[in-house]
Amino acid sequence: MILWISKRIPKPKMYVPIDVIGVDVNEKKIVYGDEIINIEKDTAINKAYRYIKLAEDLQRKYSSSRYLVWRRRRGILRRIRSYHEKARNILNDWTRKISLEIIKLAKDLRYGVSREDLTNLIRSLRELPKDHKRKLIIMGYSRFERWIDWQADKHGVPYVKVDPNGTSSECPKCNYKGLEEVGYRRLRCPRCGFEADRDVIGKLNVRKRGLRKLGIYPRGGALTPLTAPQMTDVAPNR
Repeated sequence: MILWISKRIPKPKMYVPIDVIGVDVNEKKIVYGDEIINIEKDTAINKAYRYIKLAEDLQRKYSSSRYLVWRRRRGILRRIRSYHEKARNILNDWTRKISLEIIKLAKDLRYGVSREDLTNLIRSLRELPKDHKRKLIIMGYSRFERWIDWQADKHGVPYVKVDPNGTSSECPKCNYKGLEEVGYRRLRCPRCGFEADRDVIGKLNVRKRGLRKLGIYPRGGALTPLTAPQMTDVAPNR
């Protein structure tokens, strides 16, 4: 006989944040931080896709009529399924770990978290012709949204979802729309001269929109320009 005992642990009360961590995510990279902190890590989508490609190649190879049905049904099909399962596990592990990292950083700093609302992007991706890479992107985005919101609730960290439109094309310093490309993934504002990587600009705009949504006015009541040197962690997430 097994006796199960359950205990309800109350969720911590959400605090009033003093600032916000902005989170910008795309297929290859996730960037998060504030005006000074800038942490960049690879997503797990490409790593997971390698196992999907292995499954596709194996399935293509053994789909030939010269291979017996019983061979396809036993070891080969089992291996194909294992590759797909491995890809899913990689995405699950990444979304859990990176969401917890972001929430713990926010809690340590007494910050809130601002992330893009990817609902419309996921919906538009689902309307496109399906391939395995696109399915992984959809899976990665949707699971990341779910996990970071869950971790925020669990740890009592305030969070908001903001409109992603224009986050990579608007100057986070003077709000000018229509940044100019000056190099690979680098943009410059023709009005104020601010220049940064596209993903960093996205992060800063997501943060700024989160500040407004939460009603936070740091550093003397106004959003300040980027004057301090950025602390960057570009080690891949493994």
